[in-house]
Amino acid sequence: MRTYKFRIADDLLEARLRRKGAVLIEGPKWCGKTTTAEQHAASILYMADPQKRKQNLQAAKMNAGSILNGAVPRLIDEWQIAPTLWDSVRFEVDQRNEVGQFILTGSSVPPKSDEIYHSGTGRFAKLFMRPMSLFESGESSGSVKLQDLFQHSDSIEGESKIDIAELAYLICRGGWPGALGLSREDALGQAFDYYDLVCDSDVSRVDDVARNAQRVRLLMRSYARHQGSMATVGTILSDMKANEASDLSDNTIYDYIKVLKKIFVIEDMPAWNPNLRSKTAIRTSDNRYFIDPSIATAALGIGPNDLIDDLENMGLFFETLAVRDLRVYADALDGQVYHYRDKSGLECDTVLHLRNGSYGLIEIKLGGDDLIESGAKSLKALSEAIDTTRMHQPSFMMVLTGIGDFPYRRDDDVWVVPIGCLRP
Repeated sequence: MRTYKFRIADDLLEARLRRKGAVLIEGPKWCGKTTTAEQHAASILYMADPQKRKQNLQAAKMNAGSILNGAVPRLIDEWQIAPTLWDSVRFEVDQRNEVGQFILTGSSVPPKSDEIYHSGTGRFAKLFMRPMSLFESGESSGSVKLQDLFQHSDSIEGESKIDIAELAYLICRGGWPGALGLSREDALGQAFDYYDLVCDSDVSRVDDVARNAQRVRLLMRSYARHQGSMATVGTILSDMKANEASDLSDNTIYDYIKVLKKIFVIEDMPAWNPNLRSKTAIRTSDNRYFIDPSIATAALGIGPNDLIDDLENMGLFFETLAVRDLRVYADALDGQVYHYRDKSGLECDTVLHLRNGSYGLIEIKLGGDDLIESGAKSLKALSEAIDTTRMHQPSFMMVLTGIGDFPYRRDDDVWVVPIGCLRP
């Protein structure tokens, strides 16, 4: 039996249970939603249990109260099988007038909105889970805390054990909990299994509309090639038409992207809009990202050795891994992750912006003196362009690297931190 690994979502779930009657956990398949919820539940109802599914559905329809009874927090797993449970849980929370009553988890294929009559506002809190960060899976030592950087720490220490070969493996393995503890070959196969399931099944189960699996594969391949960029639908369409002579249209691409977002395969990054001293036009398009870098490598059919043979391309895949981790850490800090780019060419890979207005500027580089220098130069240029009479100055500037032994602070106050040291 595998030992449960602590997830950052554990603390977030506990906090939500202390302030709301019910918590809905959302996220992609295989990211560990049910397993994490089980650690906090006092009783559990598995709606999809094959031996009890019919009677569970009948009870949910005729007498939902009978299946909601149990020690709290009560976990209702795969609740969307009986969408009426949403309103039943909401009503029960009202009647009990107590916090920490229910946890709802389910497939990434959501129920139809017309089957739910109440938003759940005031009764439900939502918790979004992603695949595991390197800190959660144990590959990051966690010696450098983002929280300390926001508090203007003068010194940081630590050591990263991730070299270029290990980083290539971690990119392709991804953060899927089910891959941990497997042989390297089997762990790498998890991402391909996930990718195939998305293309062949999940995209059509969302709304019971049959979609062309080959087109989904072409779209995801194009997304993988353009990850981290603001590639337009037109660009993606051109990519797909180059591989399929058919009547593809913009509407088809929009539909497929919408579906992949709905099942949490794609998670694009919004643009940051700071107050600047100049009137430079800020580009507001989202950057294209998968929720985990292993989806991109699976879409292109490549593995660790392919990445090592093309380090420039590997840097793009590392960026997706770094963005995944930063998003997980941002959740723990009550923040959001954005990107910045303006018409003059000034850009920043990620801006970690907290609810209290504090923010850090982060450039993501695979490693090497020249790339670090380039990243630091971009960070300083953006920092100097910000109008600090109208908003906070950045709490920190950091070049987040894929490889490197130790974190350190440059003379220009830019931190250089290997991802194998980072935690929230």
